Amino acid sequence: MADLKELIRKSKKLAEPYCIEKGKGFRLKEIDPADTGNMEKDDKEKAKEALETGVEALSELQEMLYEQDSWSVLLIFQAMDAAGKDSAIEHVMSGVNPQGCQVASFKAPSSEELDHDFLWRCQRHLPERGRIGIFNRSYYEEVLIVRVHPELLAKQKVPKKLLGDNVWKRRYRYIRAFERYLSSNGIVILKFFLYVSRKEQKQRFLARLEDPEKHWKFSAADVKERSFWKDYMKAYERMIQNTATKNAPWYVVPADNKWYTRIVVASAIIKTLGALDLHYPKIPEENLKDLAAAKKALLAEK
Repeated sequence: MADLKELIRKSKKLAEPYCIEKGKGFRLKEIDPADTGNMEKDDKEKAKEALETGVEALSELQEMLYEQDSWSVLLIFQAMDAAGKDSAIEHVMSGVNPQGCQVASFKAPSSEELDHDFLWRCQRHLPERGRIGIFNRSYYEEVLIVRVHPELLAKQKVPKKLLGDNVWKRRYRYIRAFERYLSSNGIVILKFFLYVSRKEQKQRFLARLEDPEKHWKFSAADVKERSFWKDYMKAYERMIQNTATKNAPWYVVPADNKWYTRIVVASAIIKTLGALDLHYPKIPEENLKDLAAAKKALLAEK
């Protein structure tokens, strides 16, 4: 593997164009869903090698994170259907030791979850120190699908006097405060919005319908949600504008080309882990004598 410090430097350069640390004034039109940076779309072999190198670097960084047992990392993935969240997680994290990784997927809330505040179900799955936690969707659904379909608020049993036009502003404020609290306790937060175009989503839906082995991936509800595309894009834009901070940035990742999406996601994680000054635990001086004695005893065995 190439020098880890050099990979971290390159990763920082690749991830920066998509990193939003201050949401005010951000517009989705600033990002092209089909963007591939400086990489050629037909150079798949080069992209494969870049990802493999990134996966190897992540493996080493994750091992140091686990052994140091101080920081923890929370990766949040949000996207429209067929944007490639599952495949990005699968490919980018393929080299990570499962013992150091925790994954949670959040679909429609259960009756038990609806009996609690909107952050409760996600808090239960926060990563332990030394581990990487992955949220496939998250509490951000509360300012996305619930905002596009406000009738869902009625099912959340929130007192009516606490609803109204300010409910979204309050939720943004609560999320910022929650993430600030997590950051101050050693949980590093990275948030990824995989930005797929409506045209590319249509092609991926059709591919699922034309391949019997992919029928299980398709739901008629997915097509129904396409009719709310503009509402969702506005909700995503407002979400980023109101919750992107230096301590919990949003990465708006071009998602029309899955191979590039994975490289950007891997680069962002490498960049962040590389800034934590991770290292393997150092053996106390007094213990080195014990190690030397153990080695001597093993070598003396017949």
